[in-house]
Amino acid sequence: MPWNRRHLLTLEELSLAEIDQIHATAAAFKKILGRSVKKVPALRGKTIVNLFLEPSTRTRISFEMAAKRLSADVIAFDAASSSTTKGETLRDTAQNIQALNADLIVLRHSASGSPLYLSRVLDIPVVNAGDGAHEHPTQGLLDTFTMREHLGSLKGRKVVILGDILFSRVARSNIHALVKLGAAVTLVGPSTLVPDWFTALGAQVSHDLKSALADAEVVMLLRIQHERQSSSHFPSLGEYTGMFGLNQTRAGWLNPKAIIMHPGPINRGVEIDSDLADGPRSVILEQVTNGIAVRMAVLYLCSGGQPEAVLGTD
Repeated sequence: MPWNRRHLLTLEELSLAEIDQIHATAAAFKKILGRSVKKVPALRGKTIVNLFLEPSTRTRISFEMAAKRLSADVIAFDAASSSTTKGETLRDTAQNIQALNADLIVLRHSASGSPLYLSRVLDIPVVNAGDGAHEHPTQGLLDTFTMREHLGSLKGRKVVILGDILFSRVARSNIHALVKLGAAVTLVGPSTLVPDWFTALGAQVSHDLKSALADAEVVMLLRIQHERQSSSHFPSLGEYTGMFGLNQTRAGWLNPKAIIMHPGPINRGVEIDSDLADGPRSVILEQVTNGIAVRMAVLYLCSGGQPEAVLGTD
């Protein structure tokens, strides 16, 4: 099946077949990253602009490395020294970037829906690198890619997402992908951060940590999104940790072979203890590594590449 999308805006809109295509393409690129020469000429001559209007470390660097591994030219947009500080609109900024002959824009923005908006006013592909509390599609793709590496098929697998679900774009993207992949998704945390209406997305909601973690094969921790909260949704960090932080005792409630995940940045000693974050069940750094391959796949496909051109790569 050919790849027909120019933009990657959400995982909600992707089909299962499209998620499979991205994962298969990422697997092929991951093999290339294991070689002594880690670059391929797939996007040689293309210019990719990382338009990050919100703080980021992992995602920004990961997209930059992915583009360079594909031999693209990369321009990192510095919001602090740009005309956006003088009042220039997102539309004008992006249209100027397009007029400078950029071939693709990777956008991170605090406003939900901003990548969709740009996709409607630009003639070049737009990739969503996180928009407000809405979605973070490449994070959801790399997370599910990592799960599949460890578990194989996710059909019927119990996956728990623990923490600040309400304000998490990572949670939303993962829910959309996991439900399509057939996983049994449970969301757990304080009722103020895990409202019951999330069941409409196909996930179960629980506020009982022990029953939620029982026999789970994956647990993904999420940090508290203070920057998106207008008021406190629980009494204190200490009380949150006391009730919902993952420690050795609570990790014992998981399936013995369960993997522990976190999209970062980690607040050690809050949502997860350091000995678990750094322990043998943690795949947190694998997620970071897999992010390069997954973002290579997304940039390649949205730039007009086809999966079959790389799937036979050794």
